[in-house]
Amino acid sequence: MLHKAAGLDGHLKLSKRSSNGRQLYVILSPIAEFLGLFPQKKAIAVIRYITANALGDEPCLRDSMFRDRANQFKDRLQWDVSVDADGFECDAYDLCDPIYVIYVGPDGRHAGSMRLLPTIGRTMVNDHFVHLLPDGPIASPLVWECTRFCLGEGAPAGVAASLMLAGGEVMRAFALTHLVGVFDARMVRIYRAIGASPTVMGSSGHGRDRTSVGLWSFRPQDRYKVLRRSGLSSQISEHWFQRSFGAPIVRPLRA
Repeated sequence: MLHKAAGLDGHLKLSKRSSNGRQLYVILSPIAEFLGLFPQKKAIAVIRYITANALGDEPCLRDSMFRDRANQFKDRLQWDVSVDADGFECDAYDLCDPIYVIYVGPDGRHAGSMRLLPTIGRTMVNDHFVHLLPDGPIASPLVWECTRFCLGEGAPAGVAASLMLAGGEVMRAFALTHLVGVFDARMVRIYRAIGASPTVMGSSGHGRDRTSVGLWSFRPQDRYKVLRRSGLSSQISEHWFQRSFGAPIVRPLRA
């Protein structure tokens, strides 16, 4: 039987036991990989956590995210948002150094995302939807805002659940009590299907035009539901977080 191994010089090496028990080797140069004799690993999708400043170093990912946002919010949902000459949907809150949680497809392009901002700074909820908050503006280091929940057109199943899972990982890592966000009527069904329905604080409008502000808390039992919907393991979700931030999630999971 032939076995493949990599030498210290990066060359490929085939080995086989001879009839007298000796190990025989055939050295193959890296060109063998190029010729398809040993195909490279298939690219996979990942979740990445990227600050606004770092996003500038990822032009393909950045551009595809802002264009997907324009496609969803301007073209499909007909929201009153601005789209620039490059086809980007950006607003003032993209200038507040948010953290973007991005589902990156195997092609390196955006497949889904959301934007996170601490409520101790400027937020969309406090600036434009404070009338839906029964106790007035939210400003707490324990509560972050989640906005611009976007799915790329044709996004594979599990992207929405993966983003919600990532939001929970942020809550664990930064010891947050809640995420707060604004959502429209179409998202109610999506959140329910994922197993991550928020507590609604206030709503306005009717039918498909209904807009609400909701609070999400972190509960381990909810995380397990979202994990199942996302198709991801707990280990890979935590690995993706550590890969982005350079540190593990230290908050333990307790029921």
